[in-house]
Amino acid sequence: MERPDLLRRSCAEGLAAFALVFAGCGAIITDATRDGALGTTGVAAVFGLIIMVMIYATGHLSGAHINPAVTIAFTLTRHFPIRDAGAYIAAQLTGATAGALLLLAAWSDKPAALGATVPSIQTGPAIVYEIVLTALLMFVIIAVATDTRAVGAAAAIAIGGTVALDALFGGPLTGASMNPARSFGPALAAGEWTDFWIYVVGPVAGATLGAGAYQVIRTPEVA
Repeated sequence: MERPDLLRRSCAEGLAAFALVFAGCGAIITDATRDGALGTTGVAAVFGLIIMVMIYATGHLSGAHINPAVTIAFTLTRHFPIRDAGAYIAAQLTGATAGALLLLAAWSDKPAALGATVPSIQTGPAIVYEIVLTALLMFVIIAVATDTRAVGAAAAIAIGGTVALDALFGGPLTGASMNPARSFGPALAAGEWTDFWIYVVGPVAGATLGAGAYQVIRTPEVA
């Protein structure tokens, strides 16, 4: 099957990022405005499920990065062409922003800061958490996406499950962003930029570490 051109692939990335923010941050808003109806477990499940279904929906089109940190890590490990990276990242940021702005249109009083990620712990531990959470996620992503020995049909379940797992134990501490686009959209729509840098540096560093770790493990040493 012929691969879609860069514009179509970028549109797929933008739509997936839109869905991530609208559903995931929408879940945070629902929980905040309905007396904890979802709870940490419910919010984590929504984030994991929306990633899973978007991978199934767009993975065959764009690879379903849905995350600038993932795109950067794939590029650095030479699994993605650098000439396409800028378009993917721009689409992810645009889609995430569109999702957040639609939430703003529905919730003008900005409950829960529209799902913006703000750490509830000190800066040092917060950056450590975002690095480790993203490293775990990227380790799984690069394993199922680039290693033919992995079970490809279960890739979306594995990646969505990792997002949900990270959100379960990291969400109450940092918001478990793992994704600069996911944090950028709500921050822009809500005007909430507290410690935003954590959600750029942490995911990019973590994704790079996770991808690098898998590259080392799977590549046999040359005698």
